[in-house]
Amino acid sequence: MAYSTALPPHKLILGIDPGTQVMGYGLIEVTGAKVQVLQFGVIHLKSYSNHAIKLKKIFDRMIQLIDEYLPDELAIESPFYGTNVQSMLKLGRAQGVAIAAALSRDIPYVEYAPKKIKQSITGNGNASKEQVAAMLMQILKIQEVPKLLDATDALGVALCHHYQKGNNAKQGGKSWKSFLTDNPDRLAGK
Repeated sequence: MAYSTALPPHKLILGIDPGTQVMGYGLIEVTGAKVQVLQFGVIHLKSYSNHAIKLKKIFDRMIQLIDEYLPDELAIESPFYGTNVQSMLKLGRAQGVAIAAALSRDIPYVEYAPKKIKQSITGNGNASKEQVAAMLMQILKIQEVPKLLDATDALGVALCHHYQKGNNAKQGGKSWKSFLTDNPDRLAGK
């Protein structure tokens, strides 16, 4: 009996627009050529002055989303380079915590540069947040623009990943059992 190696006809992609003040998330369901929005929104972090608490809130909400929707893959925007080093470090930590939450549930992830996301959604790597949101409203048939465009940015990350066919997903979250199965020669005493 021959088995098909085609991509699964059904996939859930969780997109993340990382931030330390507001973090956007968007979840899309892909069935064949049809793409549907399941959920999108933001995690409000401005009210927390302690950076460690913000990171904990990001991790906790990511775990809630993952456990509720069981996404197949995580797509996340990579940090852009800025002049404020402290802001970049904090943003990188926020991104790392979101990735760690996915890896803790064995969900593969991929990062996309902001220009790559904008290019894949609008055809212009220098598009504004408003242009990305307007295009996503048309593509995904969203009725109302959210107040914070971090949510539509996250949907853009997920849709960009779908357009890339998920070819860049990294499975960094292998379990210890999987590692031992794949590397029997590494067991102590063998």
